Amino acid sequence: MEKFFHLLTYYALSIIILLFPVFFLPVTQEFYMTNKLYLLSFGALLLLLVSAINFLINKKIAWQKGAFDSLLTLFLVALSVSIIISSPNKVQAILNPGFGLLTFFSLTVFYFYLSRRTDINFFRLLSISALFIALLTIIFFFQPLKNVNLPPSLQFFKNPAFTPLGSQLDLAVFLGFMTVYYFSILFDRRKEGKNSFNYYWLLAFNLPAFSLTLYSLLKPLATNFNQSALIIPPFRLSWYAAVEILKNPITAFFGVGVDNFASIFTRVKDIVYNQSNLWLISSFNYSRSAILHLFTEAGILGILAFSLILLQVIKMSLKEKKSLLPIGYCLLIILLFPPSLIVWFLFFLILTDLSIKNKADHPSKIVIDLTDLLPFYLTTAFGAFIFIIGGFYLLTQSYRAEIHFKKALDGVAKNNARQAYENIRLAIILNPYIEIYRINFSQLNLILANNIAGKANRPENSPAKKDEKTSPLTEQDRQNISQAIQMSISEAKAAINLNPAKAQYWQNLAEIYRNIINIAQQADTWTISAYQRAIVADPQNPAYRLNLGGIYYSLNNYDEALKMFEQAVVLKPDWPNAYYNLAWAYYQKQNYQAAVSAMENVIRLLDPKKDKADYDKVKKELEEFKKKLPEKEKEATEEAKTQPKLTLPSPIPTTTPQIQLPKEASPEAK
Repeated sequence: MEKFFHLLTYYALSIIILLFPVFFLPVTQEFYMTNKLYLLSFGALLLLLVSAINFLINKKIAWQKGAFDSLLTLFLVALSVSIIISSPNKVQAILNPGFGLLTFFSLTVFYFYLSRRTDINFFRLLSISALFIALLTIIFFFQPLKNVNLPPSLQFFKNPAFTPLGSQLDLAVFLGFMTVYYFSILFDRRKEGKNSFNYYWLLAFNLPAFSLTLYSLLKPLATNFNQSALIIPPFRLSWYAAVEILKNPITAFFGVGVDNFASIFTRVKDIVYNQSNLWLISSFNYSRSAILHLFTEAGILGILAFSLILLQVIKMSLKEKKSLLPIGYCLLIILLFPPSLIVWFLFFLILTDLSIKNKADHPSKIVIDLTDLLPFYLTTAFGAFIFIIGGFYLLTQSYRAEIHFKKALDGVAKNNARQAYENIRLAIILNPYIEIYRINFSQLNLILANNIAGKANRPENSPAKKDEKTSPLTEQDRQNISQAIQMSISEAKAAINLNPAKAQYWQNLAEIYRNIINIAQQADTWTISAYQRAIVADPQNPAYRLNLGGIYYSLNNYDEALKMFEQAVVLKPDWPNAYYNLAWAYYQKQNYQAAVSAMENVIRLLDPKKDKADYDKVKKELEEFKKKLPEKEKEATEEAKTQPKLTLPSPIPTTTPQIQLPKEASPEAK
C-alpha cells in the first residue's frame, strides 16, 4: 500500500509540472492564469488527500526537514496576517492568481512534496512543455489561422500574441528562464565532458521563440489587437506606493492588504502620469516590481519573511555554483517585473532544486507512530479530512462561479439577456465576494431597465420613428424598471462594500445614478455624491472631474461646473475635451473672452487632419463665440494637435412622473 501511495504521488507531481505551462481552458473569463491556479490548487489538495488516506491506514506521520520549510511557513503566516488585518476583500485576496494566499499555499504544498523526492527530474519535464510552447510561439507569430473561419469561442487562436501562458510578458519570462537554464546546463556539461546534444536542439527551438517574443513585446502588434503587448505601471509610481504605506504604522507593518494595490496606486498617481499614454488606465492591480508589490501589500512583516527566503537562496546557490544563472535570472525578474503565477512557479522550482541538492544537511527522517495515541490520531485524521474536503468544496464552488460568469459574458456577446442574467446571478450565488461579478451585474441590470423603457415607449413590433406616437409606460413597466434600477444600484454598492477604496466602483455607481437622473427622484444629488467619493479615492483623475462637471452643467449649475472643468484642465492640460467643456461653461456664464480662449486651446490641441470632424466643429463654434466679443478683442487662432471625440454634457430626456427609489438606493446607505 505504501508503494501505491508513493507511485500515486509521483504521477500527480509529474503531471502537474508537465501540464502547468501549457494548461488553459476557454471556459472561464480569463483562460490562462485562472485555470493554472485551480490546476495547482486541486493538485495540492489531491496530494494532501493521498497523504491523509495513507496516514489513516498506517497511523504514522513521516517527515524529513527541508531547507525552506520553516521560511515558507513563516511567509504564509505573514501573508495570512496581512489579509486578516488589512485586506478589505479577504476572499478575493485568497483567490488572486498573481499574488494571493491560495497561490502561495498551493506552491508551498507542491514544494513540500517535490523536495522530498529524487526520482522526478522536474526540469526535464518542464523542458518538454517549453519545447511545445516554443513551437507554438514560432508558429503563431506568423498567424497561420489569420484567414481561417473559426467559431466565436475559438477566435483567440487568431491572435498572434496567443500563448498558453496568457501574456507575452509571462511568455518572455518563461522562455527566458528556459534559455538561461539550457545555457547553464550546456556550460556545466561541457566542463564535465558530457554529451549535450539534447540540450543543443532544445535551445535551437527555445532561443528563436524567445527572440520573437521580445520583438513582440517591444513593438506594438500590427493587427486588430493593435496595442503594445507590454502595459505595466511606471516604476516611479510603484516606488511611491511602497513609500506611501510607511506613513501609517498599521500599513507599514502589515501593508495595504493583499489584492489591494489598486487603491494605493490611485493615491500616489500624479500629473506626470496624466501626461503619459497610460492616463486612461485609472489604476493597476500589480506593482511594477514583485518585490515592491510584496512590500506594498504585505508590509514590513511580509518583506522580512521573503527576505529570509532570498538570503537562504543566495547562501545555498553560492554553495551550489551550478545553479547560479537560473537563480540570478529568477531574482532579477522578481526585482524588475510585476508578480505573476508563472514567476512564482519558477521561483518555487528553484527552491525545490536547491532543497534537494542540499539534502545532506537534513538527512534525518522523523516518523511519529500514533497507534497508541488514539485520541490524537482520530483528531488529526478528522481535522485533515475536514480541511481537505472543505477545500475541495470551496474551490469547486469558486470555479463553478468562474464558469457561470464566462457564460454570462457569452450571453452579453450574443445579445441573450436571459443567458447573461441567469448565469451572472448564479456566479454571485456561488461566490458573492468577487467584485467584477457585482460590477457587471449592476451594469446588466441598468441595460435591462433601459431596454424595458425603450420597448415600452415604442409602438408594438416597430422601431421608434420621429413621426410616430409612442405609448406611455404602463404601471407594470414602471415597476419592472424600478426593480431593475434598484438591483443595479444594490449590486454597484455591493462591489463598493467589498472594497470601498477602489475609485472605479464609486465611478460605476455614479454612472448608474447619472443614467437615471431624469427618471428617479434624488438621483442628481446621489450622482454628485458618488462622483465626489470617486474623486476622494482617485484625486488625480481628470475624467472624474470632467464627468462631475458635466452633471453640474446639465443641472445648470455653471459655477460648480466651471470649478470641475478648470480642475480637469489643470490635471491634464493636453486634453481638448476638458477645454471644450470649460469653453461652453464660460459661454453659459457669459464670460465670452474666457470662452474664446478655452476654445482656442481646443483648436491648438486638435490635429486638423486626424481629427477633421471635431476640428471643423470647434472652428465653427469658435467663430460663433467671437461674435459675442467686442470688435477689438477678436483675434485669429492657432492650430495644433491631440485627441478626438469632443462631447458636451446634455440632459437625459425626462420621464414623468419620476420613479421614487427607496432611501437604501442612496450612496451613503448601507
